[in-house]
Amino acid sequence: MPSENTDGHPNGVAADGSGPAFKGLTLVPVSDVRYRMKDFKSDQEVRWCPGCGDYAILAAFQGFLPELGVPRENIVIVSGIGCSSRFPYYLSTYGMHSIHGRAPAIATGLAASRPDLSVWVVTGDGDGLSIGGNHLIHALRRNVNINVLMFNNRIYGLTKGQYSPTSERGKVTKSSPVGSLDTPFNPVSLALGAEASFVARTVDSDRRHLTSVLRAAADHPGASFVEIYQNCPIFNDDAFEPLKDPGQRDARLLRMEHGEPLMVGADRGVVLGEYGELVVADVAEAGEDRVLRHDAHRTDPGYAFALSRLDRPAFEHVPVGLFRSVRRPSYDEMLNGQIAEAETTQGRGDLAALLASGDTWTVE
Repeated sequence: MPSENTDGHPNGVAADGSGPAFKGLTLVPVSDVRYRMKDFKSDQEVRWCPGCGDYAILAAFQGFLPELGVPRENIVIVSGIGCSSRFPYYLSTYGMHSIHGRAPAIATGLAASRPDLSVWVVTGDGDGLSIGGNHLIHALRRNVNINVLMFNNRIYGLTKGQYSPTSERGKVTKSSPVGSLDTPFNPVSLALGAEASFVARTVDSDRRHLTSVLRAAADHPGASFVEIYQNCPIFNDDAFEPLKDPGQRDARLLRMEHGEPLMVGADRGVVLGEYGELVVADVAEAGEDRVLRHDAHRTDPGYAFALSRLDRPAFEHVPVGLFRSVRRPSYDEMLNGQIAEAETTQGRGDLAALLASGDTWTVE
C-alpha cells in the first residue's frame, strides 16, 4: 500500500511549500552536557515486586534519556495511579505523581503552557483505560505534544489482582471469581480509533526494540502512544509468555519495519483477504508478490487499525513496532498560535481589567 503523505515529504509539507509547518521538539533545548544513565537515576530506592517488568522498562528509559540530549530540567514525567506510576520517583527529572487517570490532562496543560518541555505520561492499562479513558482518547485526538507510555500487564497490580480493561474474557480474579464477562480493550486499536498520529507497541523484555520505539516516539511532533507489554509476576505471571518463549515467539510476532515485507516467521506473510481485510497466509500458497510492505505513514488510520486486529485470537499473530506515524499540527502549537495572533491584533490582555469589566458590584 503506497504512502498517502504529501509527495513523501516526512514533515507533511508539499513540494510547493504549502501545507502545515511542524515545530516538533525545536523549542525543547538541547544541552552541550553529555549525560549518562546514572545522571537520570534518582536517589530513591526502587520498590516493585521482584521480577516485575517495570524494572526492565525503567532501566531502558533511564538508558535512553541521555540520547535525547535534553537537559534534565526540561524533562517532565507525569503519572497517574498504579505500579507503573511510581516512575517519577525513580528519575532525576521533574515529575508529578498525579491522580487516578488524570495524567494526560495534567500533561496537556504542561505541554500547552511550556513548549520547551519534553513531557512523558506513564500510565497502566487500568489507570489509562478505565477511569482515565476519556482523558487519554481526547489527548490523542487533539494531538497534544506528549508521549504516552502505557504499561499493559492485563491486571490491576497495585490493588492486588482485580481484572482490568485489558484482561481476557473469562479471567478469574478476586473481582471476577467465576470469570470476567467483559470484552477487553485493544489499546492500540483504541488509540488508532482516536486517530493518534503516532502509535506503537513493544515488549518489556526486548530492550533494543523498546529503546528504538522510545526514540521514535520522542522524535515525533504531536501525541505519541506506546503500548508496552509488561509482566506482573505476582498477579498475572507469564501473561505474555507465548511472545517471549524462544520456541514460540518467532511464529507469533509480526515485527513491523516501515518499507519491509510484513512477515510472521520465514514462511507466513500479511496479505489482503477476500473482503479487503488483512490476514496472515502461507507465502508459498499465497504468492510472495501478495505480501504487503509495511507503510507506517499512511494518512488514513484504517490500514494500521487492520494490523492491530491481527492479534485475534489472543496472541496468534501479534504486531510489534510502529503502526502509524503521520504528521499533523499539534494542539499546543495551534493553541499558542491563536494566543500569539490575538496578542498581535488586540495586545496583551489584562486579567485584572477583565475581571473588573462589565457589571460589577461591591459587597459591604
